Amino acid sequence: MKKTETKYQASLVVALVVVIALLGNMVKREVIFTTEYFSVKVDERGFITSMQNIADNSRREFSPEDKPSPLMRLYDEDKQQYFEPVKSVYNSAKSELELSYDNGSVALVSVGRKGKYLKLTLESLTPRNGIDDVEWGYIHTNINNLVGEIIGVARDTSEAVNYAIGMLALDDNTLGGPSTTVGDAAPFQYIIHSPDSDRFPLPDHLQEGQIFTLGGDGINDVAFYAHKEPYYRIMYGNAAMVDDKGRISIAYHSRDRDRDREVLFSLIPNMKANTPNHLQVQRVPEVDFIGSSIALWGSPDDLALMDVIQTIVLDEGLPYPTVGGKWVKDPAAFKPDAMTHGGQYDSIVSYTKRLGFSTISLYDQGFLHPDRGNSGYIDGEDFDNKPIKLNSGPLSHREFSELAAESGITIGRTTITNSMAPGTKDTSPIPSDSIWYQQKRLLTQDIDADDTLIYVDDPTYLDEVGSWEGHTKELNMVKIGKELIHYLGVSESAPHRLLNVTRGYWDTQKSAHAKNDTIYKLQVTVGWGYAGVVPNLQLQDEIAKHYADVAAVNGLAYYDFDGQEFLFHNGHGYYSTKRFFRTMFDRAKEHGMSYIRFTGATLSEGSWHYQSIWNVGGGKNLYDAQTREWGSATSQGKDLRDVTYANFFPVGMGANFRIQADSKAEEYEHIQAVSVGIGSTYSLILNQKDVESCPEKDAIFQVIRTWENARSANAFPQDIKRELVNPEKSWRLKEVDSNTWTLYELTGGSWSNERTLTRAEGY
Repeated sequence: MKKTETKYQASLVVALVVVIALLGNMVKREVIFTTEYFSVKVDERGFITSMQNIADNSRREFSPEDKPSPLMRLYDEDKQQYFEPVKSVYNSAKSELELSYDNGSVALVSVGRKGKYLKLTLESLTPRNGIDDVEWGYIHTNINNLVGEIIGVARDTSEAVNYAIGMLALDDNTLGGPSTTVGDAAPFQYIIHSPDSDRFPLPDHLQEGQIFTLGGDGINDVAFYAHKEPYYRIMYGNAAMVDDKGRISIAYHSRDRDRDREVLFSLIPNMKANTPNHLQVQRVPEVDFIGSSIALWGSPDDLALMDVIQTIVLDEGLPYPTVGGKWVKDPAAFKPDAMTHGGQYDSIVSYTKRLGFSTISLYDQGFLHPDRGNSGYIDGEDFDNKPIKLNSGPLSHREFSELAAESGITIGRTTITNSMAPGTKDTSPIPSDSIWYQQKRLLTQDIDADDTLIYVDDPTYLDEVGSWEGHTKELNMVKIGKELIHYLGVSESAPHRLLNVTRGYWDTQKSAHAKNDTIYKLQVTVGWGYAGVVPNLQLQDEIAKHYADVAAVNGLAYYDFDGQEFLFHNGHGYYSTKRFFRTMFDRAKEHGMSYIRFTGATLSEGSWHYQSIWNVGGGKNLYDAQTREWGSATSQGKDLRDVTYANFFPVGMGANFRIQADSKAEEYEHIQAVSVGIGSTYSLILNQKDVESCPEKDAIFQVIRTWENARSANAFPQDIKRELVNPEKSWRLKEVDSNTWTLYELTGGSWSNERTLTRAEGY
C-alpha cells in the first residue's frame, strides 16, 4: 500500500470521527431548555423530569419526583386510549424534538426559545394510526396553592415561593384541558382543594381532588353556588387540575375536527336536571391538530401576568384588547361600569362621568336578540324607534351613544349570544337550513300538512328532551324542510313515530313532506327569555359579524353576553367560543372599532383573551358590603373570586351597591378599597330616582372617583393592595393632586397611619 493511500485513509477516519462527534452534539437524547426565569429538562423518553426556578439562586424544583410529565400524549378517541412517548431525540441544529410512541407514530415538535417562554409546535405526526387528538401534558407540578383551571396555570403566591408555571394556546384549535374533554368544554362542578392546608385543613371525610356536583335543582343558577368552605373550589375549566395530594397539573389539547363525531354532552353532567344529550358534532374541514402550538412558561408569580403572559400575547399575535391604551388584563385598567335601572336616563351620563366610569350598560332595556333581519339597525333604518326616554325627548341608541360620547362614555346592551329566538330572521316564520341539530333521521312515510303521525327510520335518542340545559319541553322540536314541528316522546315499538306532535311550530308554515325527507332534531338553548335554536358554525360566524354591525350602526361598544354557554351547544366548546369572538372582533375592526368591552354568563379558555370583565350575578350573592364578605346569601362571590383571581382575570362583584336614600360614603370607601386591593370590577346600579334621594350622593361620587383615579394611575403598591382586602380594616383615600393621593387607615377610632401614593411611571 502506498504511503499517500495510508495518509488518505487516516485522514478519512479522523474526518469521520469529527463528523460523528459533531452529530453527537447535534442529536441529543436528554436536553435542558431554559428561559429567563425557567429551566425544563426533557429525558430520553420525552418526559419532563425537572422544572426549576432560575430567576434567583434557589433553583427550586417544581417537577414531582414520582410524577414525570409527558411532553405530549396522543389520543385515539374511538378506542379511548392514550399513547405516551417512549423515545425522544433532540436535533439542536433544527431545534426539533422527535418523539416516538408505542403505537408506531412519530411526532416532530419544534422548540422555540423565546426569552420568557418556550414555544412548542407540532410540525408533523406520521403515521397517524388512528390518532384523533394530541395533548400537551399533563405537566405535573408540586405546586399546591392556586389552581388556574381556565388558562392552565399553577400558582404559588406565598412570599417564600412566589412562582407560577403555565401554558397558553397559540392557535384557536388548541384548547385548555385534556383530550378526553367531552364537547371541548369542561364540566361545571366543585372539586376539593385547599389553597393553604395550614389555614384551611380538610376535614377527615374529604380528600384532595374529590368531585362534587353543584347546589340547587340545576335550573336556578344562583343556587349552583352552595359551599362557602374555602376548600370547595368551583371549576370553570380543566386546563389545570389537582391530584390526591393537592398538586396541580396543567394540560392543553388539539383535535382533528375534520371528521364526523357524536358526543354525549352536558356542561353540568352530574345533575339530574341537566343530564347529557347525544349530539352530532359538525365536521370542520381543514381544522386539524397539526400546527398545534403552546407557550410553556415559568416565572415569579408577581411577574407572570404583566411580564410573561403579556409578552406571549404580544409576541404571538394573540388577542390584545386595550382600553385607554392599557391591556384589559392590566389591573390599572380595571374599572366598574354604570348599570341603568328604572328607565330614566336624564342623568345617567353625568353620573357616569362624575364617577370616573367609561361605560353605561342599558340593562333595563332587556334582552337584545340577534336578528340578522334588521341588518344591524335595532331602532330601524331611519332610527325611528327611540327607546331611551329623557325628559327632553326620547332618543334612539345611536342618538344616545352620540350624547354619551361627548363625555367620553360608551353604551351597551345585554344579549342572549347565539340563541336564535322565534320571530327572528333565521328561525321563523322561515327557519334557516343552517340551524344545528342533535340527530338526523329520515321520514319513512309521506305526510300532508295536517298529519300528526310522523314515522321515523330510527328512534335512537329522539326521546331525549330539549338540550342538556334544563331539558326544556317547549323547545323539543324537529325541522323538516322549512317547517318546525314540536313533539314529546317517540313510540316504543315499530313502526316508530313521534308523539304529541304540534305542526307549524313557532309560526312556521305547515307543509307536506315526502318519504325519505330528512328530519333534524334541533339543538336548542333553554327556556324563558333565552328560548331559541342554535346555529351551525357558519351561521354562528354571521351572527358574530351581526353583533359587530349592530355595535357600529348604533354606537354600542359594550355587550353583556348572557347565555354565553350556548356557544358550547354545538359540541365544539372553546373552539366555537374562540371562533365566535375572533369573528366579531375582526368584523368590528373592519368598521374601525378597536374595542368592544364585554362581560357574559361565563368565562372560559375560549373567551379569556377577548373578555374584559365578568360581572355575572349581583347583590349579596357576590359581595355584601354590610357584612364585608364575598357572598353572604350564597357562595357565589367566594367561588367566582377564587376562579378569576387564580386565572389572572378581574374579579367581579356583579350588579351591586345600588345608591339609595340611606347609602353612606364610608360604605363606598370600603367597596373601592376591596375592589382595588383584589383587582375587581362591578356594575353600579343607578336608578335616577334613588340616586337623587340620597343626601350623600355627591360625597359617594367623589369617593368612587378618587379611588378610580388612583387605580388608573397604578398608584397602589402590592403590599398595600394586600392590606386593602382585609375586611377588618377601614380606609379613606384623599386626592392631593392628579399624581398624588394620601391613604388613611382607621385605627383606634381615628384616621391615621397615612401613606402617600404616587402615579406609577408609564401610567
